[in-house]
Order: sequence, then C-alpha cells, then structure tokens
Amino acid sequence: MNQIIRIGIDTSKYIFVLHGVDAAEQVVLRKKLSRKQVLEFFAKLPPTVIGMEACGASQHWARQLSKLGHEVKLMAPQLVKPYVMRNKNDGRDAEGLCEAMSRPSMRFVPVKTAEQQAALMLMGVRDGLIVRRTQLTNTIRGHAAEYG
Repeated sequence: MNQIIRIGIDTSKYIFVLHGVDAAEQVVLRKKLSRKQVLEFFAKLPPTVIGMEACGASQHWARQLSKLGHEVKLMAPQLVKPYVMRNKNDGRDAEGLCEAMSRPSMRFVPVKTAEQQAALMLMGVRDGLIVRRTQLTNTIRGHAAEYG
C-alpha cells in the first residue's frame, strides 16, 4: 500500500467508514471498521492527517487518535456537504471529508480537551435549567392571571 497522506472518517453508531488517499491523490484505502477496531487499526498506521465531521463523539475520537500520533482535523458538517457526491452514503461521506480537508480554504474546528468539553456541558446544562425555570415561572404567572 502506498503511503497514506490523508484519511476521511465517516463516524456512525457502529460502523466507521474510512477513505484514504496517497500523495498522488489516488485512493489507497476504503475500509469499514467497527468501533472496537478503530484504535487497533490506527495504532498500526504511521502518523497521518485524519478528517472527521465535528459531531457529538468527534471530540473524543480526535483525542484518542491524537494520542496515537495522528493529526486530527474536525470540520463543520455544512462545510463538508458541498464535497459529498450525489446519492449520499457513508462511503461517499468519507470521500467528501477526505476531499474537503485538502482544500486550502477549509476552516477547521479546534479539538477540545476533556476539561473544556466538561465546562461547556456544565454551562449548557445550567442554561437549560435557567430556560426551564423561566418557562415554569411564566406558566404559573399565566395560570394565576386567569384567576385574577
């Protein structure tokens, strides 16, 4: 196999689809892996650039793959969408990710540490509680107003 310079990964619940190209932009890797096989597979590869859509679990996978020496780039899904060929499926999504990260104008999402992610989750939960409290207060106020 030629040296892989870039791999796009389409993540899902159970199966991850990989699409890799070499320096000549020729496809040298098309593979489906279960969640359990991902780290084993990438541990055997020399360090390369890996692209994923920024989604729920992508921060976790980015940290895990970075520990193995790979450079992980996360992209917003709306920026990747134009590079996905018609008849969308997991393989084409991975190919679109691989293509999108090769573009010089592509903007990437920074990988967050576990502490940063925990702080953001805490702020999100707090904001949600404030919204619910306000809704409940307004509901009670509205019901009370019905009785004068």
